[in-house]
Amino acid sequence: MTRRLPPLSALRAFEAVARLGSVRKAAEELGVDHSAVARHVRNLEAAVGVRLIDTGTRGSTPTPEGRRYAEQAALAFDVLAAATAALRPAGKRGELQVWCAPGLAVRWLMPRLAEIERLIPDREIVLRPTDQAPDLSRGEADVEIRFGPREAAGVRGEALIAPRFFPAASPAFLAGRPPVGSLADLAALPLVHEETREQWRSWLAGAGLDPVPPLDGPRLWYANVAIEAVLLGQGVALVNRLQVAPELADGRLVELLDTDVRLGAYVFQAGAERWNEPAVVRLRRWLIEALAATAAEHRADTVVT
Repeated sequence: MTRRLPPLSALRAFEAVARLGSVRKAAEELGVDHSAVARHVRNLEAAVGVRLIDTGTRGSTPTPEGRRYAEQAALAFDVLAAATAALRPAGKRGELQVWCAPGLAVRWLMPRLAEIERLIPDREIVLRPTDQAPDLSRGEADVEIRFGPREAAGVRGEALIAPRFFPAASPAFLAGRPPVGSLADLAALPLVHEETREQWRSWLAGAGLDPVPPLDGPRLWYANVAIEAVLLGQGVALVNRLQVAPELADGRLVELLDTDVRLGAYVFQAGAERWNEPAVVRLRRWLIEALAATAAEHRADTVVT
């Protein structure tokens, strides 16, 4: 019997858009341009003769038919993934897939990868800096390290550290400008934002600015990108010492004002059924100890126990 199947690339693109609710996020996950993802979805809709995705101001939402189709496609991909895993030789070293908030991954965790590899020598460490949420119950990742908890069925989490966030800028940016002596002075500067301006609004309110005025500055999506922009003299970013300790130490960044505002905690999450697996336990304990050591070194951050 001949199977009439759509192109696999189109089906993968559609399933990712339906699951993530965003063409942009699907493109990032698949490592392709967002226009290619949109084209794949349109081609799939043309092939099956049914509208699968509705796109609006709030993102991309599957239609009722699209939702059912996406659920079945996800199950099929799970079957393929399991079959592929079963082909691996029994003695081959397995992977430990770690999805991590980009700022923490790039600026704190990556320099310590060798320590993790020595800690877990029987697994190949695969680190993915991303703000996307993996489906831990389906094995999309083994471990997630994110900022703030995420409620999901079958997932356990443990808070690691609640860092102090503070504004920082480069000396080049500050040169020739009036001194920043108040929160109002700070809010009037070009502020570098991540995905939204909400983090800056929350921080300014937490620091005591009332009301918080409309804020200016570019949105650059990820903390590590925002930090690079600030190092280039393009504005002021909210940072913590886990992200910028070397830059503060060598003077490439300068902390502004004297504040103590905590916006939340980094959280370690894994599937409940895998919570006590040896590799997961070793990584979790190492993170708690390493972050505690970093906090003690700077005496500025709170370890959550």
